[in-house]
Amino acid sequence: MIEVEVAIIGAGSAGIYCMGQVKRFTDSFVLIDGGELGTTCARVGCMPSKVLIQVAEDFHRRTIFEREGIEGKEHLSVNIEDAMEHVQDLRDAFVDQTLSSSIDLLPEEKLIESNVHFIDANTLETETGDQIKAQKIIIATGSRPIVPDAWQEFADKIITSDEVFELQQLPESIAVIGLGVIGLEIGQSLNRLGVNVTGIDQQTIISGLDDADINATAIEIISREFPLWLGHAAEITLLDNGRLKVSAGNNSVEVDKIFASLGRRPNTDKLKLETTGLEISDNGVPAFNAHTMQLGNSSIYIAGDCTNEKPILHEAGFEGRVAGYNIMQDKPLAFKLKTPLAITFCEPNIVTVGAKLSELDADNTAIGEIKMAPVGRALIMGKNRGLIRIYAEKKSGKLLGASMVCVKGENLGHLLCWCIEMEMTVQQILRMPFYHPVIEEALQAALYNLKGKLDIEDSHWPMEIQPLTRHPD
Repeated sequence: MIEVEVAIIGAGSAGIYCMGQVKRFTDSFVLIDGGELGTTCARVGCMPSKVLIQVAEDFHRRTIFEREGIEGKEHLSVNIEDAMEHVQDLRDAFVDQTLSSSIDLLPEEKLIESNVHFIDANTLETETGDQIKAQKIIIATGSRPIVPDAWQEFADKIITSDEVFELQQLPESIAVIGLGVIGLEIGQSLNRLGVNVTGIDQQTIISGLDDADINATAIEIISREFPLWLGHAAEITLLDNGRLKVSAGNNSVEVDKIFASLGRRPNTDKLKLETTGLEISDNGVPAFNAHTMQLGNSSIYIAGDCTNEKPILHEAGFEGRVAGYNIMQDKPLAFKLKTPLAITFCEPNIVTVGAKLSELDADNTAIGEIKMAPVGRALIMGKNRGLIRIYAEKKSGKLLGASMVCVKGENLGHLLCWCIEMEMTVQQILRMPFYHPVIEEALQAALYNLKGKLDIEDSHWPMEIQPLTRHPD
């Protein structure tokens, strides 16, 4: 029997952030993990995917060389084995950085490398039968890719984000099923590296887009690179030749592999949570307070992907800090949630920030927009396809949210997210300096378009410049 004040189940991003807070208050804790260490982000998520995206984008750039007067694109090729080795080398470096700054610094007795399950609300049992008695417990067990049971017949032909970065060679053809963030990012990258890609989703939206105009624009742009079959579920048949026939609606294609990007399942199903007396939802996740990360009134907290709500690193970090801090308090504090920000790193970027359009009162919401076609900096870069739409309160001009598909959306989205977090108005943002020529000018144009739709009268001076309170000496 091991007895500690705090047991943290899961040594991923959320668990490490939890540990960082717990260590401020006590040295009586253990970190428990039965899987491969190094975090989902570094091993199979955020970081290796961006390496693959960068390689694919660099190679794809050759497609506009001719118009720029650069000759010889026909002599360029990509060595897939070397490219994947580069992905794996950087992936390993990211994992090493994560381990060296956290896990490797732990005394041996504080890291328990085993899966565990609950015996009761304060007792855990390892795979070897050892028990851990903890006054307080944090669940940060992460998630795993969903693969339908019906696909087990051809499981050797299924690739998920857990396997794709281990490949040394790429298949000649692949069907990407599920066009959320992961499906779009990996699908476009594989296509740009020479794989024959077909994208399929039973929904009519991609990347979880809520704004119909942005969704239509994104579909139009990305379908120029590879076909997108939307609105019908995929049906898969194993053929005698060893290939897979994938059908959706009236479309069908033969492929070598399937990339399954159907979402992720929280790793809570083997914890035996029923022994804790906690309220468990239908998806197997305990009911929790998003502002405190506490499970009911218990001494158990939760953080990260296993909440099944926001499988994003910065959210896992926020939740980990909240859970780790609160579990050490006599009474947990409620913390303000951060402004939502979601980025799909396909080209062009797809970004949503703040409130979704469907969440807003249409009668009191103004929408400003700008098409990327005439934006000078985007035109120079050869990346001037896209659309930005920004939402604000009509009567006050307060910024509420935005959705966009455009080059450098990852940067523009951050700027708007910070403005929303600071509760800024359209007028205040327009008083900020905008350099020329930069992509940020697209935001400026969209904000001017939005300003004209507000129920606010202009003052006698331009609203986007600020007069001094007195004449300068």
